[in-house]
Amino acid sequence: MIPLPHPTQPNSPPSQVVWWKRWWRRLPPSRQDRFATLGPLLAVLLFLSAIVVAITYLRYEELEREQEAVTRDVEYAQQRLRLRLLERQEQLMRLAREVGNREIESEEFEFQVESLVSQFPEMLAISWVDARRNVLASYASPSAPTALVRPTGSVLSPGETDGSFDLARDLRQPIYSRPLGDDARNATLMLHVPLTEQGRFSGTIMGEYSIDGLMRFGVPPEIMARYAVALVDDRGRVLAGSLQTPTTVLRLLPWSNPPLEHEVPVSPVGNGLIVKAQGYRTSQDIVGSGFFWVIGALSALTVWMLLGTWRHTRRRVQAQQALVAETNFRRAMENSMLTGMRALDMQGRITYVNPAFCSMTGWTEGELVGRTAPFPYWPEEEHDQLAARLEDELRGRSTPGGFEVHVKRRDGSIFDARMYVSPLIDPKGHQTGWMTSMTDITEPKRIREELSASYERFTTVLESLDSAVSVAPLGSDEMLFANKMYRLWFGTRGQGHRHLVDLAGNQPSPSPDDGDAVDAFAGMPTETLTDAGAENAEVFVEELDRWLEVRTRYLTWVDGRLAQMVIASDITPRRYAEEQASRQAERAQTASRLITMGEMASSVAHELNQPLTAISNYCNGMISRVNEQRITTDELLGALEKTARQAQRAGQIIQRIRAFVKRSEPNPTQSDVAQMVSNAIELADIELRRQQVRLSPYVAARLPNLMVDPILIEQVLINLLKNAGEAIAQAGRAPGERYVELRVGPRRLDGVDVVEFSVRDSGNGVPNEMIERIYEAFYSTKSEGMGIGLKLCRSIVESHHGRMQVQNIYNGEEVVGCCFSFWIPVVSRLQNHSAAAGPATEPLTDTERAR
Repeated sequence: MIPLPHPTQPNSPPSQVVWWKRWWRRLPPSRQDRFATLGPLLAVLLFLSAIVVAITYLRYEELEREQEAVTRDVEYAQQRLRLRLLERQEQLMRLAREVGNREIESEEFEFQVESLVSQFPEMLAISWVDARRNVLASYASPSAPTALVRPTGSVLSPGETDGSFDLARDLRQPIYSRPLGDDARNATLMLHVPLTEQGRFSGTIMGEYSIDGLMRFGVPPEIMARYAVALVDDRGRVLAGSLQTPTTVLRLLPWSNPPLEHEVPVSPVGNGLIVKAQGYRTSQDIVGSGFFWVIGALSALTVWMLLGTWRHTRRRVQAQQALVAETNFRRAMENSMLTGMRALDMQGRITYVNPAFCSMTGWTEGELVGRTAPFPYWPEEEHDQLAARLEDELRGRSTPGGFEVHVKRRDGSIFDARMYVSPLIDPKGHQTGWMTSMTDITEPKRIREELSASYERFTTVLESLDSAVSVAPLGSDEMLFANKMYRLWFGTRGQGHRHLVDLAGNQPSPSPDDGDAVDAFAGMPTETLTDAGAENAEVFVEELDRWLEVRTRYLTWVDGRLAQMVIASDITPRRYAEEQASRQAERAQTASRLITMGEMASSVAHELNQPLTAISNYCNGMISRVNEQRITTDELLGALEKTARQAQRAGQIIQRIRAFVKRSEPNPTQSDVAQMVSNAIELADIELRRQQVRLSPYVAARLPNLMVDPILIEQVLINLLKNAGEAIAQAGRAPGERYVELRVGPRRLDGVDVVEFSVRDSGNGVPNEMIERIYEAFYSTKSEGMGIGLKLCRSIVESHHGRMQVQNIYNGEEVVGCCFSFWIPVVSRLQNHSAAAGPATEPLTDTERAR
C-alpha cells in the first residue's frame, strides 16, 4: 500500500522519513534535546579519532626520517675517523720506508716523530722496534701515560702488543691492535707498520693512539652537537664520549619516542672499535603532542558547549523570571548611585529624591518630598542667593556646565557640591519638571588645591636646580619655560636654547616650505618624537668656558604645540677628572709592563746568558786556533757566522724587551694578529721555560688585521701567559701535565665578527668565591701579587671595545685548569678615532731601535 502524502506538505518524503518525523514529534522536548546532542557529539568523536590516526601516522613517518638521518651521520663520522687513521697510517708508512732504506738514523727519527706527535694530538707515542722486540728509538707525548714512555733499549713483551706485532711480522702489512688498557677511559690503540730490509722482516714502526683523542679530533663537531657519540669496543665498553641513559618516565608514556641510535665498526681497525651515536631525546615532540592536546581540548570544548547549549535550552522558561529580577536590579542600582538625584515640578516643589541625595544631606525622603523653597539643606546665610538661582533654574536659565553651591547637612556641617540641571520629559514629550544631579566635590576641590600647591613647589624646585632647563617650540626663538640657571647663563632669550640644540646636533630638519604650510614642521611624526627617549651629548660652550652635558627631549606643550626641552648640566669637573684618570691608566699600564719585566728579570738574564756564553766560547776557540795556526778560512767564516747569529739573537731579545717596556701614548693601528702573538710568545716563553711549562700555540690562518694598540694587546697576552705558568707551578703538576695552550681564532658573537684569544692552563683554577672579585683593583689570589695585572688587562680589552672572561675547566667535579679568554671586534670604533687623529707614525727602523 502506497502511503499518501501529508496534506500540509506537497512534496512529502518517503514513508520511512515520515515515520521518523512522527516518532520525533512524539518525543518530549527534553528527550528531543538529548537526541539532538548525540549527532554533534558523534561527529566530534569521529573527528578526534581521525586526528589521532593522522598524528600517529605522521609521527611514525618522522621517526623513520630521523633514524635515516642518524644512520647517515654516523656513517659520515666513521668515514672521517677512517680518513684520519689512514692519514696517520700513511705518515707512519712513509717513516717506515725511510727507516727501512736507512735514510734516517735514530736522532732524525726522534726529531720527525716529535714533530708528528706535537702536530697531531691523538698520537701519544711512536717507537722504532726491531725484529726481537727491542725499542731502538721512541718518543712519547708529554701528555701520554707513564706506561707509554719506553726508553731506548727496553723490550716489548707479547702482552703489550696483544699479538698485533706477530701479525704484522707474518702478514707484512700494517696491523691495528684491539683497544688496550684496563681503564676504558684511557684506552689506547696500537698500529704496527712492518719494516723490511732486503725482503727480510726487521721490525716495526709502532704508533700508539689515544682513543679519546680520535674521538675529539676525528668526529665532526656538528655530529657531536646533534648526537651522543661514543667509541666502544667489542665488549660494549665506552672508550670515549658518552651515551644517553633512557628516561624511565618517558618510556612509560604510550606516545613516547623509541631511542634513535646506530653503530658501525671503524675501518681499518675492525670490529674491535665501534662508533655509536644516539639521538638526544630530552623531551617529547612539543609540536606534535601540543597539536594533539589542542585538538583534544577543542573537541572537549565543543562537547562542553553542546552540553551547555542543551542545558541552556532547559532554562529558557526561567528567562521571564530573570526579566522581573532585572527590573528590580535596575531599581536597586538607581537607589545605590553615588550621585544625588532630585526632581522638581514646574512650581519648584520636590517630587523625587534618591537615596544618594538623602545620604548627602542627611534628610529622609519623606522629609524632602513635597517641600518648597527655602529647602532645609540651604545654609541660612545663602537663602537669597540660592532662591535667585532656583528661579533661574525654573525659567531654564541654568548654565550647561553646572554650578557650585554650598549644601548644609542635617548635622549643620557644610560641603561643596556641583549641580547639573536638565528638563524632565515624560513619554509623551511634555516637560513635567526639572531633574537635578548633585555631586560632592569637596574632595576633588581639595585635590585641585593641592595640585596647585604642588605646581608651585615643582616650579620652586626647577628654579633651584644646578642645571639649566629650557623649553621652546621647534624652529622658534620663543621661550616657553626657562629656570633660574638658564637665565643666569643665557639670559631670557631663546638663542641660548637654539645654540645648545645645534651643538648637541638634535635639531630635526623642517620640511621644505612650499608657501602654503603654516608650520615648517607640519606633518612630522610628533607621536614618535614625544615617545622617544632622551638624547644626551657632551659639548663645550666657549661663551661659558664650560663642558655641558645636554639632554634633549620632545614633548607636547600644554597648548598642543610640539616643543623641545633641553637640560644642560655642568660636567667640567667630571671631564677634568676623566682626563686625569686616563693619564693615570696610561701610567699604570706602563708600570705594569715594568713590573712584569722585573718579575721576568732572572729568566731574561738566563736567556741572554746563553747567546753571550756561546759568543764567548766561539771567540775563545777562534783565538786559540788562530794562535796555533790550525784553522782554515772556511772554518773561521763558519765560526764568525755562528757568533753573528748569537749576537743577533741577543739583540732581538733586548729590542723586544725595550719595545715592550717603552712608555708611549696608546696608538691604535691596523695590527697583524700573528705578529702580536709571536712577539708576546717570544717574551713569555722565556719565563715558561724557566718554570718547565710547555707552551702550545695555535693561531688560525688568514686572520683579519685588528685596529688595536699592539703593545697593549701583547701586554695582556704576556700577563695571562705568565699567570698561567705561575698557576701551574703553584699547583705542582707532573712534568707531563705542565702545559699552557694559547689559541687564537675567529668567532661570531651576537652578530659581530671578533677574534678570540684564549689561554688555558693545567693549574688548580680559580676558587668560585674569588671569580667575582678577581678583576677588582689590588685584589690578588697570589701571596706576592699586587692585584693590578688582571684589572689592567680587562681595562685594556674594554678600551678596545672587547670583553674578557674567566672560567674553570672541569673533569667531572674536579678542577683541572683555568681558561682566560678575551675577544676584540674586527670592525672597531677605534678606526674612526684613528682616522680623525691623522695618519699613523712610521714604524722605527732597526737602526733607530738600536739607538
